[in-house]
Amino acid sequence: MPATNSKNTTKSDKKKKMNLVIVESPTKAHTIKKFLGPSYEVVASAGHVRDLPKSKMGIKVEEDFEPEYITIRGKGEILANLRKLVKKADKIYLATDPDREGEAISWHLYYALNLKDKDCSRISFNEITKNAVKASIKNAREVDMNLVDAQQARRVLDRLIGYEISPILWTKIKRGLSAGRVQSAVLRLVCDREEEINSFIPQEYWTLDAEIKEKGSTKPLIAKFAGNSKGKVDIKSKAEMDKIKKELSSEKYVVSSIKKGERVKKGPLPFTTSTLQQEAARKLNFATKKTMQLAQQLYEGVYIKGHGTIGLITYLRTDSVRVSEEAQSQAKSYIIEHFGEKYLSKSHKGNANGKRIQDAHEAIRPSYMDVKPIDVKDNVSRDLFRLYQLIYNRFLASQMNNAVYETVTAKIEAGDYRFSVSASKLKFDGFLSVYDVEEEKEDNKGIIRSLTEGMELNNVKLIDKQHFTQPPARYTEQTMVRTMEELGIGRPSTYSATINILLSRRYVVKENKSLCVTELGDAVNSMMKKAFPVVVDTEFTANIETLLDSVEEGKLDWKEIVRNNYPELHAAVMAAQEELEKIEIADEVTDVICEKCGRNMVVKYGPYGKFLACPGFPECSNTKPHYEKIGVECPLCGNEIALKKTKKGRKYYGCTAFPDCEFMSWQKPAKDKCPKCGEYMLIKGKKVQCANEKCGFVCDINNIKEN
Repeated sequence: MPATNSKNTTKSDKKKKMNLVIVESPTKAHTIKKFLGPSYEVVASAGHVRDLPKSKMGIKVEEDFEPEYITIRGKGEILANLRKLVKKADKIYLATDPDREGEAISWHLYYALNLKDKDCSRISFNEITKNAVKASIKNAREVDMNLVDAQQARRVLDRLIGYEISPILWTKIKRGLSAGRVQSAVLRLVCDREEEINSFIPQEYWTLDAEIKEKGSTKPLIAKFAGNSKGKVDIKSKAEMDKIKKELSSEKYVVSSIKKGERVKKGPLPFTTSTLQQEAARKLNFATKKTMQLAQQLYEGVYIKGHGTIGLITYLRTDSVRVSEEAQSQAKSYIIEHFGEKYLSKSHKGNANGKRIQDAHEAIRPSYMDVKPIDVKDNVSRDLFRLYQLIYNRFLASQMNNAVYETVTAKIEAGDYRFSVSASKLKFDGFLSVYDVEEEKEDNKGIIRSLTEGMELNNVKLIDKQHFTQPPARYTEQTMVRTMEELGIGRPSTYSATINILLSRRYVVKENKSLCVTELGDAVNSMMKKAFPVVVDTEFTANIETLLDSVEEGKLDWKEIVRNNYPELHAAVMAAQEELEKIEIADEVTDVICEKCGRNMVVKYGPYGKFLACPGFPECSNTKPHYEKIGVECPLCGNEIALKKTKKGRKYYGCTAFPDCEFMSWQKPAKDKCPKCGEYMLIKGKKVQCANEKCGFVCDINNIKEN
C-alpha cells in the first residue's frame, strides 16, 4: 500500500505525493525502502514479467524477426498488484539491475504496466547504499533502448539457435537435449581438451639439482642445473644424465657471481565477476553457481545488527576493475588509520586488459568500508561471511602498496656446466598484510648469507630426477570461467549459468573438480561440429558479443545481427534433418535386478539426479533410488555404504540395507579400521579419525590405505 499520513487532515492540506519504486527482488525492496521517506513505496516484480513463450519459437521470422512477448506464467497476480499501485502513484521509478538484462526488465515493465501516460523514469545504481539510491533518483532518465536492444538481440538470436537445433538433437540422439550459442561452444572446449589428453604422448626429461650446505647451516641450499657455458641444456634421457654427472664428478664447484636485488609483487586488482568466481573456487572451494547466489544476497541486502538490512557489496555482474573516487577515498582513510601511510598505494589501478568495460560498472567491492568482515560474522551464514571477507580483503589489497622482497641469486660454475641458486626474503609485506596470494614454489627460503664470489663449495650432492611431460589438465569450473573470459565467450552473467546447463544436461560431469565429458556430451558435440560448425566456433560466439556491444553503443541495429546469421543457420538445420544419422546412446546397465520382472536395471537421469529404472518400460515401470557405493563395508551389518541425500539435498553416508540397518554418517567412512581400537574411521579433510570419541586416534590420510 502507498505510504500515507494516518492522521486526520484538513481540506487545505495538500495531498501527499506517492512515489512508486519497482525493483526485482523483495530483499532488494526491503533494503532500499529504509533509504527513502514515507512518500516512497518500494515493491518487487520478482524478476522478469514478460518473456518469449516456452511452448513455441516466439519469433516472427517472416515479420523481420519480431519477438512475441507474453506474460510469464504465475506473474499475473504480481502485475495486477503493481497496476493498482501504479494508478495511485504520482511518480514511478523503474529500479532494476544496472545491466542489459535489468534494462530489458524495466522496458517490459513499462509496457506490461502501461506506463506510457504516466510520469515514469528509469534509475540505476551500482551499490545499494543511501547515497547511491538518492543520487540515482536525482539523475533519473529514460529507459536506454540501446541496452534493451542489445539484450533483445542476444535473446532472439539464442532463441533461434536453440529452438532450431534442439529438435534435431531430439530426433537424432534423444529427447530433452539442448544446443545454444554459448553452451555449445563451451562444450566443444571441454571435448577438444579431452581429445588433447587422449592423443597426448608423454616425453621423457630429467632435472638435476645440486644440494649445497652452507657453513653453520643444517638446511641445504638447492641449486638448479642451468646448462653449460653456451646456454640452456635439455636432458632427455638417463644416458645424457649419466654423462653429465660423470663429467661433473671431477669438477670443482665455484661461486662465479652473486647478485642482490629487490623483487616487487604487485597487489591484485579488485574483483570482476570472472575473477571472483575463480578466486572463490580456489580459496573457498565454491562452485560458480554457489558464488553467484551468495554474492547476490550480499548485493541485495542482509541484516546486520546495528545497521539493519544493508547491501554489503556493489553489483556482482561486471567485467570492470574501475573504482569510484568516493570508494578510493574511503579505502585511503581506512588504510592510513589501520596500517599507516606507507601501506597506501600511490597509483590507482585501472582496467588491466584494455578490453571494453561492459556497462561502465565498477569492480565488485564492499559498499561500506566501515562494515568490516568481523562485524558481519555473527549475523550471516559461514559461507556468506567467507565470501564477504574475500571481497572486502581483495578490495583493500587492491588499494595498498606492493609487497617487496629482498632477493639474492648466486651463479655456480662446475667446469663447463652452470648452476643457479636463488632465495628471497620478505622486506615489506604491503598488501600481503591483508590478502594472501599463491606464491611460486621456492626451495630456498631466506637469504643466502655465507656465499661469496670465488668461494669453492664442498659437500655438494647431485640429485637427478626422471620426469615425463603431462597432458593438459582438464578444465575445472575455475579454469573454464577464465577461458571463457579470455576468449570473449559470453558475459559475466552467463559464465556460471552456461557451466550449470552442461552439468544439468549431463553433457559433462564433475570428477574431483574436473569437468569431464560424458558419452552423451561427446555425441552432441560431434553432431554439432559436423552439422553446425559455425555455432560451436568460439570465434563466432566471441564476435557476436562484440556485435552486441556495438548495439549497446548505438552503432548497429539489433535486427541486423539476426538477419545476417539466421539464413545460414536455417539452411544448416534443413540439411541436418536430411543428412544426419541417428546416434544411439545406451543407458548404463547395473547389477541391480528388477524385482518385478528380473531385468538388470539401468541408470536414468531425472530433475533430482540419478535413479534406477527398469529397461522394460512401459511394460514394467519399476524405479528405485540410485546409490553411489563407495566401496566400504557397513560397520554394523557388513553391507555396502553408499552416498545418499536427505530430502533437503544434504549429503550423507548410509547403509544400502536400510531400513533393516540404520547406519549413517555425515563424514565419509574410511576403508581401514582403527589400528588402536578396531572401530571404523571417518575421513575429515586430510585427516582420518576414529569414530570412537573415547579412542581419539587421528592420522594423516596418506598414512592409511584409502579407497
